[in-house]
Amino acid sequence: MVSSVLGEYGLSDNSFKVEAFGSGLINNTWKIITAERQYILQRINSAVFKQPLDIGANISLIAKHLHQFHPHYKFIAPLISLKGDEMVYNEEGGYFRLFPFVTLSHSKDVVKNPEQAYEAATQFGRFTKLLRDFNVSSLKATIPSFHDLTLRYQDFLDAQKNGNKERIKESENLLKTLTRLSGIVAEFERIKSDPTFKLRVTHHDTKISNVLFNEEEKGLCVIDLDTVMPGYFISDLGDMMRTYLCPVSEEEKDYNKIEVRTDYYRSIVQGYLNEMKDELTANEKEYFFYAGKFMIYMQAIRFLTDYLNNDKYYGAAYPGHNLVRAANQAILLSRFMEKETLWSDFTA
Repeated sequence: MVSSVLGEYGLSDNSFKVEAFGSGLINNTWKIITAERQYILQRINSAVFKQPLDIGANISLIAKHLHQFHPHYKFIAPLISLKGDEMVYNEEGGYFRLFPFVTLSHSKDVVKNPEQAYEAATQFGRFTKLLRDFNVSSLKATIPSFHDLTLRYQDFLDAQKNGNKERIKESENLLKTLTRLSGIVAEFERIKSDPTFKLRVTHHDTKISNVLFNEEEKGLCVIDLDTVMPGYFISDLGDMMRTYLCPVSEEEKDYNKIEVRTDYYRSIVQGYLNEMKDELTANEKEYFFYAGKFMIYMQAIRFLTDYLNNDKYYGAAYPGHNLVRAANQAILLSRFMEKETLWSDFTA
């Protein structure tokens, strides 16, 4: 399968070596090594991305804009096949694309210090800023309603009515806790009707592994643009808070290890404002803390919704996996909200 796909790019069977690459959970990724060059090959997960060609269309539009107006920005665009396509379709494996491998660069799976958080936040802010004049309405929604908290909350309510009755009973206390915090949803609904909140080119998946670093540990650019769509800045900023602030991930079962690191928060805010300070409206800047609540809460109810629906979306590696994840995120949200007064002046 891989050989057939690479043949579409002019790479013959005996000219390359294939290695599994990265830690992504959605797409399959391989590093392709030849005598002359190295590449990254990805297979699009069509179960998540129902219209893979929409991804290619979005990336193509963004690449053209950046090439025209910001040619010095390092943008990693997919290579073109021998037939002139940005994606190759293979009957056995679906849609694939090939990228040049950026030498002397690396990505990270975990944020290990505030400086890395700062560099990543700067890169995600820069990406959005450079596309400020881009026609955001031309982008297709590669995952419709991906960060629509109103929809996610309705799914949460539906699961409580129609989900697994035993699991609903087992989750009673957590359900009450998360329902009491539904004001976070009401705030999001107000944001959607507020003209001072702008729809911008938003990455929507700002985990640290989606930033390339150079040998001096400085950020180079953002990568993995499959979820780039119109969105609000709280999606990118909030996802960084959700995934950078705590020293453990949503997989951690020992909830005593869940904490929120103030210095990491400061680094995220400062890095993002490096690029976006003059782009955000005064009202938007008031919602930096809300961004964290927004994303942590949404992930908590999504995990619990999936648990009540018998793990149809995320799957489960062991019994109760999504319940553990949901409780983990609920505790993270509680620890985060304890810091609201402490962090109120960080955007001044």
